[in-house]
This record gives sequence, C-alpha cells and structure tokens, in this order.
Amino acid sequence: MFLCTSCYSCGPKMPALQLLVLAWLVWGMEARTAQFRKANDRSGRCQYTFTVASPNESSCPREDLAMAAIQDLQRDSSSQHADLQSTKARLSSLESLLHQLTLGQAAGTQKAQEGLQSQLGALKRERDQLETQTRELEVAYNNLLRDKSALEEGKRQLEQENEDLARRLEGSSQEVAMLRRGQCPSIQHSSQGMLPGSREVSQWNLDTMAFQELKSELTEVPASQILKENPSGQPGSKEVDNGCGALVWVGEPVTLRTAETITGKYGVWMRDPQPTHPYTQETTWRIDTVGTGIRQVFEYSQISQFEQGYPSKVYVLPRALESTGAVVYAGSLYFQEAESRTVLRYELNTETVKAEKEIPGAGYHGQFPYAWGGYTDIDLAVDESGLWVIYSTEEAKGAIVLSKLNPESLGLERTWETNIRKQSVANAFVICGTLYTVSSYSSARATVNFAYDTGTGVSKTLAIPFKNRYKYSSMVDYNPRERKLFAWDNFNMVTYDIKLSEM
Repeated sequence: MFLCTSCYSCGPKMPALQLLVLAWLVWGMEARTAQFRKANDRSGRCQYTFTVASPNESSCPREDLAMAAIQDLQRDSSSQHADLQSTKARLSSLESLLHQLTLGQAAGTQKAQEGLQSQLGALKRERDQLETQTRELEVAYNNLLRDKSALEEGKRQLEQENEDLARRLEGSSQEVAMLRRGQCPSIQHSSQGMLPGSREVSQWNLDTMAFQELKSELTEVPASQILKENPSGQPGSKEVDNGCGALVWVGEPVTLRTAETITGKYGVWMRDPQPTHPYTQETTWRIDTVGTGIRQVFEYSQISQFEQGYPSKVYVLPRALESTGAVVYAGSLYFQEAESRTVLRYELNTETVKAEKEIPGAGYHGQFPYAWGGYTDIDLAVDESGLWVIYSTEEAKGAIVLSKLNPESLGLERTWETNIRKQSVANAFVICGTLYTVSSYSSARATVNFAYDTGTGVSKTLAIPFKNRYKYSSMVDYNPRERKLFAWDNFNMVTYDIKLSEM
C-alpha cells in the first residue's frame, strides 16, 4: 500500500489545538488507517505529518506515468470532442442536404407539372390548329366541287353550243351546195337522187372521228314531209307471237354503269336474248368504240360485275370493228368490220369467225350514218323474230334500208326500203318486226318519231317521249328477252322500260 502524506509546516501561527482537532477529524474519517507524526525536515523546520491509506489504490503511481495517462485522456477527450464536432458538422450538412433535396424534389415536381401542363397546352393548340385547317380544307374541297360542277356545266353548254354551231354550219354548207347546183333548199332529191349531205360527205372524204361527231341532225319537219302515212293513221302490224304489239310508251332512263375513261364517251353494250352455254341471261358484253383499231370486247358474267366494272374476260377480235351497231345473239357477236360493208359473225365460246358477208351496196365509214355520226352506217338489231341489219345505199338515196339476216350464214333473207332518211334520225331499233327511230341524240325532249311496219310496208309518224338524260345517245337497241331498250348516253349505260299495245 502507498500512503499519501500531507505536510504542514510547524510554526507559531498553527496552534497545537488546531492540529490535534485536524488529526482527530482525519482519524475519525479514516478510522484506524490514519497515522499522525511530528518531526523536523532537512532544514530544521518542524513538520507535522499524517498518513491516510487509500481505499482504492494499492500503491501510488509514478508522477510521470500519471501525467502521461492524463495527457492521453486529454488527447482522447480532445479526439472524441473533435469527432463529436465533426459528427455534428456532418449531421448539420446532412440535414441541410436533406432540406435541399426536399425543396428540390418539390421544385422538380412543380417544374415537371408545369412542363406537362405546357406540353398539354401545346398539344391542345396543335389540335385546334389541325381542326381549323381541316375545316378550311373541307371548305376549299366543297368550293372545288362547286367549281368542278360549274365547269362541267359550262363544258356541257359549250358542247351543246358547238353542236348547234356545227349543225348550222352543215345546214349552211348544204344550202350553199344546193344553190350552186341550182336547187332549192326545200327540195330533198338531188339530180342523182342522193341526199345532199350524204353526197358532200362522199366528195369531201372527211373520215375523221371528230367530223363524225359533228354531224348534225336534220329537222323533223322536212323528214316527216317525205313520209306517206297509212290512210287509217295506224301503222300496220305483223302477226308475230310472243305477245308482240306496237310501241306506245318509253320510260325514264335507268343508269347502270358509267364509263371511267374518255374511250367510253360512246360505245355499245348488250345481253344475249337467246343465251347458249356457258353464257346466261345475266352475261353482259361491252365495247368502247372511241378511237381506231377497236378490238377489245369486255365480258361480265354477272350483272353486278358489270355494274361494278369488273370484267370476267376480255376478247380480242381478229379484225377491228367500227360503229355502235354490234349485237350478241345465240352465242355469237355480230359486228361491222372497220372501213368495210362486211358483217362478221364471231362465235364467243370458240373465239372464231364463223361467217362473214358483205351487205350489198351498203354505205360505210361515214357515208350514211345516223345524225350523231360515229360511222354508224351499218346498225345490227335483234327482235323477237331474229337478226336484222339497218343501213342505206346509193340506190335508196340515203333512206333507211332494213334487211332480215340469216343468223348462221348472214345471208339476206328479205329486204325493205323505207322512206325515212337515215341521217335525219339519231338511232333506230326493231321491235316485233317494226322499225322505230329516235328523233334526237341530245335533246331531253326527243321522241320516238317514226315507225315502219315490215308486215304492211307502211310508215307512220309518232311522238313517244324519249329522254336523253346525258345528252349524247350514241346507241339504242332493243332486247326482246328483257323487253327493254338498252342505250349508251354520253359515258353512261342506261335502260328504258317500254310498253307495247295489245294485239
């Protein structure tokens, strides 16, 4: 055990009583472990010494070791204090960073919301602009449609005026020609017995299609003057079966199809009134006759295909045809060869020419066409009794000649010469052995104006309304199976219902 000693210098200032009390107190506090001693130090001075045993330490440490421990404790304390201060600083930094992050997140969220709202506003503005542009485009499109309609109407008016001018020019040319020959314009017979307009065509040799389209109609009054009506006022009727009768009414045109290109301005379309295998009563054929070297024949196996414009087959004829006078009868196509008076029978199933025959003396390639032109000199027709051909000759002086043809050999079985001038009418067709003609190819108030009965050989004037809805009827044919008229009117393929009188 190390004893810690406290020393007090002895002297007159320290009463002995006080020292005794102090020693007693120490002894009382430390019990029996305290000791008291008095002695002189090295200098001779008096020292009072008391000793108290340490209850915790067995010996007193060295002073230098104690100081080192104290310094280590101080350093540890300083280090811990520094660490504490560093921790506090780092904590403050983290708190500041957390606060900044919280503020930044809030600001970022707000910025993101503002950005989304800005983008949404931009999209709304673009949508409004697109809607405005769409409305403007619709208005512009409607304006273009109106302008197109106005232009088409103007075009039709110009075409009508052009046709009127052409008719006037043709009439004037004919009158001048007749005056030069010393003839009165009202006289219908030339010195050689030919219609003046027909002779001029032959002399001028105007073979262009444009000239044919400008061929004018002659007025109905002069043409009617050459007819000699039946005294009874009624055309004779031929005894024919199948409920035949005289034509008394033509209905409104019904449009089935419109041609897509300029080649379809005029043409011919038909169905076979006596179809043979593999064809049916729905099989339809169509030929566009604008242009030269016409050889394509479009076949439609169903009416719906025809109306939609999807041909099931296309034939290429071995020879070119002209005019709109072709017909289909008993499985064969009958047509006039181009620039020829030859009629051909083309069997559709085998795609071969089975027969061909020249029509004796028939005019062709613009010599005796219908009023609208189109090289319609030879026009084939079908009725309840069979195959017919409508044409004119030099000997007939431009009047219509009607012949019955053998459908197998194309031989002429019988011929009738009428007193109806071919160039004075727009079209012709045969119903129940009677030839009917149409007054105009362009007038909306046209009529079926003449009838010639092959049974009696008598002509009669008629006034059955016939409407040219599209003002350019280039083909009119009769289908005895459907009891309808088929027509091609200025790109449009139409039908007319009809009524026949009871026999």
